[in-house]
Amino acid sequence: METFDTKHFGRIAFESTDTIEFPRGLPGFEDRRRFAAIRQERAAPLVFLQSLEDPELCFITAPVLTVDAKYRFKLSEEDRATAGLSSVRRPRIGKDVWALAVVTIRETGTTVNLLAPLVINLRSLRAVQAVMRDSAYSHQHVLPAPAEAICS
Repeated sequence: METFDTKHFGRIAFESTDTIEFPRGLPGFEDRRRFAAIRQERAAPLVFLQSLEDPELCFITAPVLTVDAKYRFKLSEEDRATAGLSSVRRPRIGKDVWALAVVTIRETGTTVNLLAPLVINLRSLRAVQAVMRDSAYSHQHVLPAPAEAICS
């Protein structure tokens, strides 16, 4: 078991075999390639992707199917190869891949990026941010305010 000191979670412990690897990094963070997925019951369904190279870098994400139960994506051949996915059939969310949308929180509201999901091969944990060029999805899909926030 390895440990890593983070800004937001303190010291975390993780198995090196559970490390998610983005071989090309992420847009704007090309030199950050290794991440740990942190899930906390009180924050469910959110998943925190903590960089294992930068203690201050952590992405808030949400499984795409919790945002849109009918979500569909199409991967380019380059993205499939980077994530180590077969080009023969479409990867299935939850069976072959984990698809996460990056969450952005602003004073004007919370959005998720459904246009460029983080696609993680569940077998190898190789991942890519798959930018879907011909898609109706938005990089700023608005999330409705929780009911308790509206009623307060």
